[in-house]
Amino acid sequence: MKLIKKDKIHQMFFKMTFLVNFFWLNTSELLAQSQDNTIKDKAIDGGIGLGSIIAVVASWSRNQSVLLAIVHGLLGWIYVVYFVFTRDE
Repeated sequence: MKLIKKDKIHQMFFKMTFLVNFFWLNTSELLAQSQDNTIKDKAIDGGIGLGSIIAVVASWSRNQSVLLAIVHGLLGWIYVVYFVFTRDE
């Protein structure tokens, strides 16, 4: 019983560590101020974000619903974090 509890705690720790590192690596470049307008900056401003894409794919794999996939795509990273913590293994 204790081994199962420890295993779940370790899984939760690794998930949180992964999410914190993932957000830090992805947002550090986006939050940096740059003076020049490059193609990359314009693509990030006008394009679909990575969080939205992951949210749509995760929502579709769980629910098989276009409407929910659109709603979850609008929520982006919020749904991705929710999905990671509530999925069944």
